Amino acid sequence: MMTTQTRLLTVADVQALQTISIETFTDTFAAQNTAANMRAYLDEAYNLPTLTAELETTDTRFYFVERDHEPLGYLKLNVNEAQSEKMGPDALEIERIYIRPAFKHQGLGSAFIKQAIELAKQAHKTKVWLGVWEHNEPAKAFYAKWGFQQFGAHTFTMGDDPQTDLLMSRPV
Repeated sequence: MMTTQTRLLTVADVQALQTISIETFTDTFAAQNTAANMRAYLDEAYNLPTLTAELETTDTRFYFVERDHEPLGYLKLNVNEAQSEKMGPDALEIERIYIRPAFKHQGLGSAFIKQAIELAKQAHKTKVWLGVWEHNEPAKAFYAKWGFQQFGAHTFTMGDDPQTDLLMSRPV
């Protein structure tokens, strides 16, 4: 197993966050979406002002997992009003777990899940929840392995294409 460390991001990390966001989102979703919808989403979600605002949000935290100061993936967590759905004060949202293609299947996603659960415990949350695209079978299987169960769904807009994200949660 490679030696890695996890680091809380600051606004100074915004350009590295943008680079890894675009790389990992494209790797995961480009094959199932049009180029125009991908470009529209990437331009909207991962521009520097948007990412800077997310990094400055009080109840949002980003973490890089790194090896030799190279980011291998990242985790985005939200609590309270920063959650993308109103789940109340007892919930912690895992909004993103993105791993760069070369580092998938090396335990980094599991390490992020463990970290999220531990942070939820420390913050006295009772559940951890997330949204996952209904057609992302590997991610759905991964989350099910960690005890997440579907409790609902919401619409995620990719460019001009409304898509369905399944909402999944597990107790802390």
